[in-house]
Amino acid sequence: MTITTPQEAFWAGQFGNDYVERNQDPRWIDWNTAYYTKLLAKMAPPASILELGCNRGLNLHALKRLYPATAFSAVEINAQAAAHVRRDLPHVDLHHTSILEFQPARQWDLVFTNGVLIHLAPEALPKVYALMARASARYVMISEYYNPTPVEVTYRGHEGRLFKRDFAGEFLDAHPDFKLVDYGFVYHRDPTMHPDDMTWFLMEKKAS
Repeated sequence: MTITTPQEAFWAGQFGNDYVERNQDPRWIDWNTAYYTKLLAKMAPPASILELGCNRGLNLHALKRLYPATAFSAVEINAQAAAHVRRDLPHVDLHHTSILEFQPARQWDLVFTNGVLIHLAPEALPKVYALMARASARYVMISEYYNPTPVEVTYRGHEGRLFKRDFAGEFLDAHPDFKLVDYGFVYHRDPTMHPDDMTWFLMEKKAS
């Protein structure tokens, strides 16, 4: 694996390891099940799903509940997180590499990120948008912190590690062959959802 940005090194290293151990509350699977039920309500059941940046697999656990017959693949840069996925989710086709280095050899019905684009180097985003568009056979879902204009936020005392912007808008501008299908906001005080404020966008390839 080749590391080309400070953000990749951050998540592949000790901070990423600590994050893996910090996020092991089993309630996340229930919260995520409710979350994805809402997010994907207007999507046809996918035969295959690719998650970019799966960490220890809490999203994949929830999606497996919703789509037990679906074939899952994932990309994860952190070795400790990847080990959890291999142990707990052996059905997942896991690629232990950087999203910026990943070269898909196929397409998936749904390609998505959840809280991952916010942590990537902003200059790398066009490459990731292109990857998502290329890897998707039908749907792309982006679930991230939103801001109408790009802004950097201090993250646990670190600078240059969290960025908010209109990720979906940038994706749609760069890839006009996709259209917006649904979008929404989840509030951290909703007791049925995970304790965070997230904005999500479901997009679909236009019929050719």
